[in-house]
Amino acid sequence: MKIYPVILSGGAGTRLWPLSRAMMPKQLLPLVSQRSMLQETVMRLPEGETMAAPLIVCGSDHRFMVAEQMREIGIASLGILLESTGRNTAPAVAAAAHFLLAQDPDAVMLVLPADHVIEDRAGFHGAIARAAELAENGALATFGILPTSPETGYGYIRRGTPVAAESGSYRVERFVEKPDLATAQGFLADGGYYWNSGMFVFQARTYVDELRALQPAMEASAAEAVRLAYRDLDFCRLDEAAFAASPSESIDYAVMEHTRRAVVVAADIGWNDVGSWSALWEVQQRDVEGNTTRGDVYLDGVTNSLVRAESRIVAVIGVRDLVVVETADAVLVTHRDRVQRVKKVVERLHADHRTEHLHHRRVYRPWGSYEGIDVGDRFQVKRIVVNPGGKLSLQMHHHRAEHWIVVSGTARVTCGDTVTLLSENQSTYIPIGMNHRLENPGKLPLHLIEVQSGSYLGEDDIVRFEDVYQRA
Repeated sequence: MKIYPVILSGGAGTRLWPLSRAMMPKQLLPLVSQRSMLQETVMRLPEGETMAAPLIVCGSDHRFMVAEQMREIGIASLGILLESTGRNTAPAVAAAAHFLLAQDPDAVMLVLPADHVIEDRAGFHGAIARAAELAENGALATFGILPTSPETGYGYIRRGTPVAAESGSYRVERFVEKPDLATAQGFLADGGYYWNSGMFVFQARTYVDELRALQPAMEASAAEAVRLAYRDLDFCRLDEAAFAASPSESIDYAVMEHTRRAVVVAADIGWNDVGSWSALWEVQQRDVEGNTTRGDVYLDGVTNSLVRAESRIVAVIGVRDLVVVETADAVLVTHRDRVQRVKKVVERLHADHRTEHLHHRRVYRPWGSYEGIDVGDRFQVKRIVVNPGGKLSLQMHHHRAEHWIVVSGTARVTCGDTVTLLSENQSTYIPIGMNHRLENPGKLPLHLIEVQSGSYLGEDDIVRFEDVYQRA
């Protein structure tokens, strides 16, 4: 038996704004440790010959960050499947299943979200082994987390009859939506309910067969998206039209709530889906006053709070039960009991056509990053970092000129037919309408300041002629 981890790395994590944003969602952030949630998910997988390399499913906008984070931890993926648009978990897993079936008709899938915390790694590995045995016999297994409190933010699973004596696995009697507090208290007292973890183990062909019977249009779209998939550098890009045609639905709604093959494996593994700031407070180490902090933080008379500073000192005095999160362009202050309402802030930013929910002041690109420093009437100043070997596209702008000043490193600049090497304290000017390219031929990061001037300074004023990263 070969187990193939399928890591679902989609989603925007809006409840963890302002740190999590559409272009840098929570699974790509170091929320709990110094590694990102995605990296932690991959590194906690069991080792051994029965465990294949992970297959990652993510959105196209995140592909280079996902690949770079895998490179950082030295783990080669089986592949990175790119979704043209988010269609929820059921179609994403269906595409992964068809991709794996083309390689191994007996593939067993271990489906894991990329943004969960699991503290008991050994217990997690044991639960995987139990679930894999059930999957080999045709079951669709999910992990049910033993509840420790009457949590209203999770769905629940009601267990039925045992699958086997002393196995800790049961038939699924029913799935339950997120309850109110009184109902959750009843579930906890009953003892027959588990938190729904959103993690699964099943054979790829079993999942495809069940999806074909229950959601034939979805299965057909996923199969077509894989059949017409094509290579994009080191990525596998699912056919855009076929995948977008799929209905959007979760695994629970599309399959698990309707199949007769569903079983739940009881798991007491220190699990948390880190779905809110209060959940992050719960899983992090706290001081004697119940506080968890990160960054340049000063506390005086503060209890049971989470305070995080990303770009400057944050001082908090004489409060309790708060979440305070500071980034370069936004600050969140909320009571820990109100963190679910953070999503409404993101909705408002979207409705007002703002950008603070989309990306941070520092924006990552496959070649490096840029960060806005100042902006005014007809000018904009950015700090640009180009990684060693990084190369921006050959491009031009209709409405702006650019002045580049090298702070450190070496820059190879193409401007029209002229190619120039620039070093520290040297500069160059790119006129409006001139074809140009910036490269870092050195072994150290290239840091420079870019001053833009013109009638329009939007990022969409880029005409690309050549691009090693094959962006549109």
